Amino acid sequence: MSLPTHYLQRRYKGQLRKSADPHNKKPAVITAAYLLVFGSAAVVLSGCQTSPTPSKNASQAMIDFNKVDSAQGSAFNAQLLANDQRYQQLFDQTKYPNSESQAKSRLLSAIRQHLAGEQVAVAQAHYQVVPFTKADSIDAGSSSLLRTMIELYAYKNQNSADYSDSDTDAQVAEARAELEAAQSNSCNDNSNDDAYEVCVVDSDIDYAAEAYTDDEAVEAAQAAVAAAVAAINSDEAESYDADGFNQYGYDQDGYDREGYDQDGYNTDGYDYQGYDYDGYDVNGFDNRGLDEYGYDKDGVYGDNSDEEDSSASSSRLGRLNPKGLLRDYEAMQNQKQQAATQGGAAAYDPFAGMIGIALGMLQRTPEQVEAMNAYQYKHLTFNSVSHYQPKQKQLQSVYSYDYSTPTLSSSVQIPLAIDFNNSRITIDPSALLPLVALVNPEHTPLPEQMSSHTVNFGLPETITSQLPSAVIYDAVIAAIPDSMAELSAENFSAVDIRDDAFAKEVGAERAVKVYFGSQQSGEMIGKMLKYVSRSLARYVEANPDKYTDDAALKKAINKIQLYNKGYQSADVGALLQLIEAIGPISFNQVNYYYLDRADRLLAKQQTINIGGDLMGARTAVLNQIRYDQASFNQHALTPLLAQSFGPNSQPAMDGNAWLTSQRQRTEQLRQARYARYSYDDDSTYETTQDYIDAVDAVKTEDADISLDSQ
Repeated sequence: MSLPTHYLQRRYKGQLRKSADPHNKKPAVITAAYLLVFGSAAVVLSGCQTSPTPSKNASQAMIDFNKVDSAQGSAFNAQLLANDQRYQQLFDQTKYPNSESQAKSRLLSAIRQHLAGEQVAVAQAHYQVVPFTKADSIDAGSSSLLRTMIELYAYKNQNSADYSDSDTDAQVAEARAELEAAQSNSCNDNSNDDAYEVCVVDSDIDYAAEAYTDDEAVEAAQAAVAAAVAAINSDEAESYDADGFNQYGYDQDGYDREGYDQDGYNTDGYDYQGYDYDGYDVNGFDNRGLDEYGYDKDGVYGDNSDEEDSSASSSRLGRLNPKGLLRDYEAMQNQKQQAATQGGAAAYDPFAGMIGIALGMLQRTPEQVEAMNAYQYKHLTFNSVSHYQPKQKQLQSVYSYDYSTPTLSSSVQIPLAIDFNNSRITIDPSALLPLVALVNPEHTPLPEQMSSHTVNFGLPETITSQLPSAVIYDAVIAAIPDSMAELSAENFSAVDIRDDAFAKEVGAERAVKVYFGSQQSGEMIGKMLKYVSRSLARYVEANPDKYTDDAALKKAINKIQLYNKGYQSADVGALLQLIEAIGPISFNQVNYYYLDRADRLLAKQQTINIGGDLMGARTAVLNQIRYDQASFNQHALTPLLAQSFGPNSQPAMDGNAWLTSQRQRTEQLRQARYARYSYDDDSTYETTQDYIDAVDAVKTEDADISLDSQ
């Protein structure tokens, strides 16, 4: 309801007259209050002014409660139903999905179908380095917060060191001048004790100036001057003031006005902090609260230094001075600006010292970025072919790291297969043998010594009997689409692919873009962890005869479930955002999923950015994956995949047996080494191998005897 204008004018004109009255006690306060109220009301009600005429969105069929009419009741119910449908259409994306929800639904259906069926894949990744900040960006010339804090820390250290050195040099020079003025003669070899003391003190000044770079040099020099003057004027009586202290602030017993001697101890033998020469207080405890036997005041043996360290850290944080940091930052920026305008002739060099050298080594100049792309990344690709069999829970792949130029070509290829049903991993170690030989050359076989090109390693029976890897596989595969389904639809968007060259190559009809920033990546990780732990908990509950209440695995899963209740999945994303904000790392990636007319997944393109301001560059990784049989059959790595893991491939070596034999040989060598300690000069065994053979013979005899007894 709106008030008449003349009523408002008459009411508030009276209030203004009261405010203008010089005898009114609170004119300014009342006026300010009214101005604040009307100003706020004007902001809030702008565009929402009251009117006796209802808007076009309001119901035109108002109920007249003075009469009973079934027609107007029906109209009112129809209007309520229409309003409810309109409201649901705005917020219910299940019944009324928008374009983002539709894209999300299509993609989830394609991913579930893709994970459930057998498929092959061909992937190729390219790399490119770009400057972290573009030259025309508003951030050009600005440093990240992390780099600024590191530079500020280096600046404070360098500035304090320079000030200390210069200040020390000046004071040492002044002390030396006093000494020269106090000397009556130069150092000589006569028996004059005063001259001898002067010579000794003079050399002490040289040692102090060379050994220290802070205030300790000044104190040493001043102490040397005091000793020299005392040595020269030893025949003269010292003068004391009315309080009994000499010109150095010490009385005849050598204590200052606070009762401490030159070493900082009082007459009872305690320093300023209340500790004696051995570092113990009056009660016999050190600064950690422990006595000389390591016990605290309660008689408990232990060290509470961590608590003191934390309290010390808290006190140091409490002593931080924001104004001082800002002043140092301004001084640092001014010196950097002077260095830029004066051609580097400035006192502060951001690349001086160990911290500056480390920053300089990490930093990439635009010229270095261009050279890395031209000579390295332009010719470098990471290729792979894969065969995924969900029913057998197997994944077979060949990875290749290729560098190719018109004058140079090299390739490193590593076949790898994972069998979740049998808890085994199979690998071709040819590319890894040189690295293994560097670590353990004695136990590394040569390629011609291997009976097969591949070696498989399996988890021990003690682990697989507790939790089969197939159970973990099923939990992870199920958690991927379930976790993605809980992400907001705002992260999914349908894109126009009419001008997309990669979409034309794979024959896609539509594409869905999914943005995974640090927030989305962390949320996805948190949800997957909760889904996997819940699946494992259900598996444990479904097998009570295998997992009792005291089983370690059941306790561990229950503990994880308990911890999962203490955080939201979005909290993990916030943690990644914090890490990304203060660290030289990025969790951002953009994924394009290409679908056909039937919403089947044809290909995927993934872009990952790695780098930060500390390096001055960002590395972009563009990975394109095709899920079609034709590309798989034509790829150069497919024959190697069939040769390594196909039906006609050689059986893989048993890596577990090989590791067992190596451990046994190591144990035999250890036994032989200890046995040699008891050898006599006329030892029966001439070589270590003779002893090993003898030990093996004894073990064989013992085994035969034990079998016969059974």
